Amino acid sequence: MNKKVNVVICGAGIAGISAAYHLSVIHGEKDILLVDERKPLSLTSDKSTECYRNWWLEPENAMVSLMNRSIDWLERLADESGNIFQLNRRGYLFLTADSKKIPQIIKDAKKISQLGGGSLRIYKEGENYPTYVPTQVEGYDKSLTGADLFLSKELIRKQFPYLSKDIVAALHVRRAGWFSAQQLGQYLLEKCKNNGVTYTNQKIVSIEKTNNQVSSVVFQNGERIECNYFVSAAGPFTKEIGNLMGIDIPVFSELHLKVSIHDSKQVVPRNSPLLIWTDEQYLPWSEEERKWFQGENDLHWLLNRFPGGAHTRPEGGIDSDIVLLLWEYKTDQVNPIFPVPLDPLYPEIAIRGMAAMLPRFDEYFEEIPKPIIDGGYYVKTQGNRPLIGPLSIKNTYIIGGLSGFGLMASCAAGELLAAHILNDKLPPYADAFTIERYRDPAYQKMLKSWKTSGQL
Repeated sequence: MNKKVNVVICGAGIAGISAAYHLSVIHGEKDILLVDERKPLSLTSDKSTECYRNWWLEPENAMVSLMNRSIDWLERLADESGNIFQLNRRGYLFLTADSKKIPQIIKDAKKISQLGGGSLRIYKEGENYPTYVPTQVEGYDKSLTGADLFLSKELIRKQFPYLSKDIVAALHVRRAGWFSAQQLGQYLLEKCKNNGVTYTNQKIVSIEKTNNQVSSVVFQNGERIECNYFVSAAGPFTKEIGNLMGIDIPVFSELHLKVSIHDSKQVVPRNSPLLIWTDEQYLPWSEEERKWFQGENDLHWLLNRFPGGAHTRPEGGIDSDIVLLLWEYKTDQVNPIFPVPLDPLYPEIAIRGMAAMLPRFDEYFEEIPKPIIDGGYYVKTQGNRPLIGPLSIKNTYIIGGLSGFGLMASCAAGELLAAHILNDKLPPYADAFTIERYRDPAYQKMLKSWKTSGQL
């Protein structure tokens, strides 16, 4: 290995690999070194639903624009690779049984549509409405954009007969779906290697500066690598890498878990979109269970009101019976530790929570299928926008704070980072993601009125 390289990228997750891809494959930059103490794509890049969407509620259109650009890239890569990473266009289906929410749902959907999310089509009982295009099991029909909002129980049951009869509104976001994170990441990584990018399995323990710019990094084995540019794509270690540079990066971490089970009873249809229950709820315990929890101080919280956001989707091909269940009912800020601490109650809580929208999940209450639990850390900023761009030290950049949207945003985030490094033309949304935004009084004022983070 050369003792001097052009660019050192700290982190070989999907963000770091995307940055390397745009620098090397798209722009032809040479001597790029990816550094990670773990195998590529093995820490947090495969710990989410692996989904994507362009539907984001914000005061401005920055996130919608970033996601639209990233989806453009996903489609381009799927086209050129023969869809090796199995991109689909199943969509996101947001559900509620609370009729009082409908006016706000319509208002928010119209806002997102105006921000660039695509046309909003509303379906009501007894009214003429445009033809609804059902969910496609495979492939990615690029014409599917915008959202379809059903405001009739009968119409909802007609399209989604497996859902609760209590649902009064269903918003089907169409420029959305999921893909294989590992396959996408490996495809990009191979492209990088073919264009000269080198990967090394090392831990950076020191970052050396000269004249207020990074001059070299030092590995745990004592090896020193000089560089012209340094990129932090460190995911849950973003704060730690920032500290090595003497920079306090304004991010925090939340632990998010997921569970997979064999859905032998076929509760979740194999052609289902991603299903999201937006209502708060109390878990459906029996009277005997409730009485027991009331007498157990460490379990009494299971009787509390739980937040909305429980979501599920089928995993694997049409012949698979695996489903993913995710529900972050705890959002405490934590310091990342590995291995990730797992909650043994999570599978049962998730299954009981899903029953609000998929009633047949109650068939698993007596005997829960053997679960596989894993999880990772969402590294977030206030306002839940990413950090992409230069840091206060010359020649030093960050691509981080990617929260739970790292996979869906990675392609456009890597493109944006490369544009910053190469002084290329920046897109209109670039300033919305730099760390300098926190110095902007207008941005600070907007943060105070921010009502949603867009996170599931």
